[in-house]
Amino acid sequence: MEAPRSGTYLPAGYAPQYPPAAVQGPPEHTGCPTFQTNYQVPQSGYPGPQASYTVSTSGHEGYAATRLPIQNNQTIVLANTQWMPAPPPILNCPPGLEYLNHIDQLLIHQQVELLEVLTGFETNNKFEIKNSLGQMVYVAVEDTDCCTRNCCEASRPFTLRILDHLGQEVMTLERPLRCSSCCFPCCLQEIEIQAPPGVPIGYVTQTWHPCLPKLTLQNNKRENVLKVVGPCVACTCCSDIDFEIKSLDEVTRIGKITKQWSGCVKEAFTDSDNFGIQFPLDLEVKMKAVMLGACFLIDYMFFEGCE
Repeated sequence: MEAPRSGTYLPAGYAPQYPPAAVQGPPEHTGCPTFQTNYQVPQSGYPGPQASYTVSTSGHEGYAATRLPIQNNQTIVLANTQWMPAPPPILNCPPGLEYLNHIDQLLIHQQVELLEVLTGFETNNKFEIKNSLGQMVYVAVEDTDCCTRNCCEASRPFTLRILDHLGQEVMTLERPLRCSSCCFPCCLQEIEIQAPPGVPIGYVTQTWHPCLPKLTLQNNKRENVLKVVGPCVACTCCSDIDFEIKSLDEVTRIGKITKQWSGCVKEAFTDSDNFGIQFPLDLEVKMKAVMLGACFLIDYMFFEGCE
């Protein structure tokens, strides 16, 4: 059967294989996606570099000390961090998402907040997003006010800003306030994925089910593309938890989002979680970004309050 071409959704019946060591970073062989030499960054809705984001580089090439703003003049510093090499722009690809074209999995690590561990006072979440080689691809920073975080807790609406190595906001995830109960099929959970910020490229919506966690991945026209199906009991002990990404008929397995077991101490005393996302290498870049949004929604829905 003919393999799907890059930039298209997967046809029904396609069952991708995941190589143990997929090539990460820009391809250096012929046959890679066509790059547009005169690519112009869209001006509408894209803020470009933010004035408050500063980046300094130390050590050898590929390592940088990055200062990112949070709130109230606070910053997050990532010292001696190895970043994934920046690929050239790709035709019809939102700026900053070129990285996703060359990878088939992402690793998401939530940073442990000492203040939150000691006091239980909910702080803005911060995440490192890496490829399978451990190279940093993005940094995700939650942007919500103190009252919302501590009153609404895991059900809180939030804005999650995805930043690249230059501090540019390449993606924005918007989660509105929705009902946290699964007993009624109304006001279900949802998250909007924007790339560049202000331009929706997809949505993740909760599908009501009496027992199973179910989500639907949609494109920018709100057309259903893929499904996410989780286990009956989303919180288990001492093991990984898989949320399978499937075709719309839920027959073909496309990939998975895995909540990784972090150890007894970390799981018991913090809500800092680790996730892994697997998807086909040739899946459309925008749908890979939507899967990233689904991972964050799953984290807040089922694991943010587990400590």
